[in-house]
Amino acid sequence: MQSSRDLDIVVLGPTGYTGKLCSEHIVKNLPTNLKWALAGRSPQKIEGVAQELKNLNPDRDDPEIVTAQLNKAELHALAERTKVLINCVGPYHLYSTPVVEACAYTGTHYLDATGETPWVKQTIDKYHETAKSNGAIIIHSVGVESAPADMLAWAVVKEVREKLACHTREVTGEIYELKSSGASGGTLSTILTCIETFSKAHLLNSTQPFSLAASPPPKDIPSEPIMEKVLGFRAIRDLGTVTTSPTGFCDVTTIHRSSTLMPEFYGPRFYFRQFLHVRNAFIGILFHYAFMIGTFLLMLAPVRWLVKKIIYAPGSGPTSESGRNDRVEYRAIATPEQDTPKRVLGKLQYEGSMYAFTGVLMAEAAMVILENEEKVKRVSRGGIVTPAVLGQEYLDRLDNVGCHVETKLLEY
Repeated sequence: MQSSRDLDIVVLGPTGYTGKLCSEHIVKNLPTNLKWALAGRSPQKIEGVAQELKNLNPDRDDPEIVTAQLNKAELHALAERTKVLINCVGPYHLYSTPVVEACAYTGTHYLDATGETPWVKQTIDKYHETAKSNGAIIIHSVGVESAPADMLAWAVVKEVREKLACHTREVTGEIYELKSSGASGGTLSTILTCIETFSKAHLLNSTQPFSLAASPPPKDIPSEPIMEKVLGFRAIRDLGTVTTSPTGFCDVTTIHRSSTLMPEFYGPRFYFRQFLHVRNAFIGILFHYAFMIGTFLLMLAPVRWLVKKIIYAPGSGPTSESGRNDRVEYRAIATPEQDTPKRVLGKLQYEGSMYAFTGVLMAEAAMVILENEEKVKRVSRGGIVTPAVLGQEYLDRLDNVGCHVETKLLEY
């Protein structure tokens, strides 16, 4: 990283819902001598956020306020000044392609919290090689989609390697528990605009398990019984009854990119599935069909028009108070390649607002890159990569701020 860069971290879009929460975590938890800036289109609005942040921690060095429009010249100038850029400007597919381009061409490390897999696929096709050649580490989906699932999968694969000395054949994950105060306006707006922006063919292609993979999929992907696909529920040993996960395609595509970027770690035949835990088969069938019907209805323009009338406006969302009792738990079971009854069970738990969690995930990822830049470059090989390349250092930092991961070997 060039020594001329005078900033460690820039938060782009700090006046938005997630951007403000990410900035709050930086103020409360990251080193007080951090050289950082808040950047966006309106300096007046940013100054208001900066004052709120100062009240949270008067001992912290004040962030610089940088005005930056979303155009090539100003974004390149901004990117050239910082080591890591945390991008909170969404919907990403509408506004943030120039931000990724600026970081790819200037060799600036980049993080965002997108769950917009169709857009991620586009940025990989356009900028992966450029970013790689310029030494940039660009990581999408460093939020609830898909950092928790990605890091838990990495953790159970690591446990298989250390305890069983072999590669992993398959990891099956589930969202075991999710208590959320609701989606923000930005999240809901993103879903609607993605449907309106991308062709149906591109949307469908982006949901394929290996759509973001860095290499072709294994030839012997495990098959699923047709009735499980039709009914939507299944019973999985060690995980219980599960059904279709709303975030499944984002998590699955991200983790398969992780596994194909680091095949020496995951193994050449690795495969991942993601589900949602439910109490019984009836609820599983009901949820599966409700989700499928809801997705179909959103393809209809009149339905989208109606939804826009009743959702939060972008930039708004559940209050901090309402999100205080939020909780999420992911579980995953890893099956080794070798013929053995042994398996690895992993759990990831976090209590608190899911949007604050996204801010935590991005801010702590930025610190991992700052403190372990050369290792992350070596492991990831650079370019557009995934949260998993941040490895144990990332899990250690998350553990210190309330996101706990545990793994254990099952021998029966």
